[in-house]
Amino acid sequence: MVTPQLSQNEIPLDVLIVGAGLSGIGAAYWLQTKCPQKRYAILEARESIGGTWDLFRYPGVRSDSDMYTLGYAFKPWRNPKALVDGASILQYIEETAHENEIVQHIQFGQKVIKADWSSQTACWTVEALHSATGTSHILRTRFLYMCSGYYNYDSAYRPEFTGEKDFQGQIVLPQFWPKDLDYSGKRVVVVGSGATAVTLVPAMAQLAAHVTMLQRSPTYIVTLPGQDAMALHLRRYLPDQLAYGMVRWKNLLLNMALYQAARSWPRQVKKRIMQLAAGQLDPDYDVDTHFSPRYNPWDQRVCIVPDGDLFQAIRQGHASVVTDEVDQFTPTGLRLKSGQNLPADIVVLATGLTIKLFGGTQIIVDGQICQPNEQMAYKGTMFSDVPNFAFVFGYTNASWTLKADLTANYLCRLLRYMDRHGYSIAVPRRAADVQPEPLLDFTSGYVERARHVLPKQGSRRPWQVVQNYLQDMFTLRFSRIADGVLHFSSLAQKK
Repeated sequence: MVTPQLSQNEIPLDVLIVGAGLSGIGAAYWLQTKCPQKRYAILEARESIGGTWDLFRYPGVRSDSDMYTLGYAFKPWRNPKALVDGASILQYIEETAHENEIVQHIQFGQKVIKADWSSQTACWTVEALHSATGTSHILRTRFLYMCSGYYNYDSAYRPEFTGEKDFQGQIVLPQFWPKDLDYSGKRVVVVGSGATAVTLVPAMAQLAAHVTMLQRSPTYIVTLPGQDAMALHLRRYLPDQLAYGMVRWKNLLLNMALYQAARSWPRQVKKRIMQLAAGQLDPDYDVDTHFSPRYNPWDQRVCIVPDGDLFQAIRQGHASVVTDEVDQFTPTGLRLKSGQNLPADIVVLATGLTIKLFGGTQIIVDGQICQPNEQMAYKGTMFSDVPNFAFVFGYTNASWTLKADLTANYLCRLLRYMDRHGYSIAVPRRAADVQPEPLLDFTSGYVERARHVLPKQGSRRPWQVVQNYLQDMFTLRFSRIADGVLHFSSLAQKK
């Protein structure tokens, strides 16, 4: 069963969720649970649930966060593994959608291309394009909730290199992994050193002749156990939900403590990470060259490897790391700027993502086009001067779902408050003396490349975007809705 398509003359939805990935399915659960009287639908551009975890199919694709914090607060993670493959995460999302009868609210293959707000009707008019037929239809909704992620599903970051046409092998992008790619017995070079690269290298090394990770500069890489010992122990004696909640809080607080330590004592934390890496490699391995980044821990995201699989592949000789830059492709591989030649049958360009907010949806407010880079984020979940609009943007230093859960619960609080007071419009208004600042204090390549498209945060609360779950929890769950910054009105007042 699919939610009926609405015309402009029919009763508007209360909430329209865009995206049926991890965030969107979670948002639907909280909306059903805390605002059961609200009518909602989900528009999903793809033909299936799962978002990122349905799109990415490259070897070894997995979470870089533990599932006790990446999972939903309401649905215990029962798999004994804490760091798991993408297929298991996709199954978890699908189970959530089916168990809670969310699937019947999803319209698949519907790409939102425009959302037009009218203060006269206190309503969004949303245009969606059906990917299979090319036809469009209109939905109306009182509140628009963007759960569509932050990067471009149709295009990855893809630098061009001299000599690519001369290369006799195959060039592959992880985001668009060929189903029929056979790399068994092949020489593979993975260009990149981020989460995708450190996942691909040990996975491909199981079948390839050899895999080389070619990086311009090193990344912080930390080993974590693939299973959580405390979780396995508690589940023997406690109900699943209680055990899950305890492990979730343990991991959440531990991750926060480690992050704060890294920001407070970067030299000491860096030294310790280097020591841990050295302990998993041969005594004469050049750790300083290949595993000592030029930046401090958590200036960029720290990569997690379960049970040290990357280090194990290197130690066993199935994989290696080269720290250099590509000069050009040759017929048989890559020539590096140092003059070294890397032979390759397959080159995987794990060079990063391209940020594209809200799937490229054009947002219009009372006839004026809204550019996200001109807006300021209110409590990290709404935009200045954009009414009845919320979005999910997860943490850079913790699991995405932690922020998604908080944002969805805040939206439910807001909707209930508006109902109690008879309001139909809620819009954050920024004071003139609130100064704009970059949204993220992060130096990863995909963030640096997107500075010109990202919204801003402000110089003081509630316009600051913090990378701290506890602060956000108090702000989004317990602070006053009517804080003097969020302005309310009703259609009756307008008349």
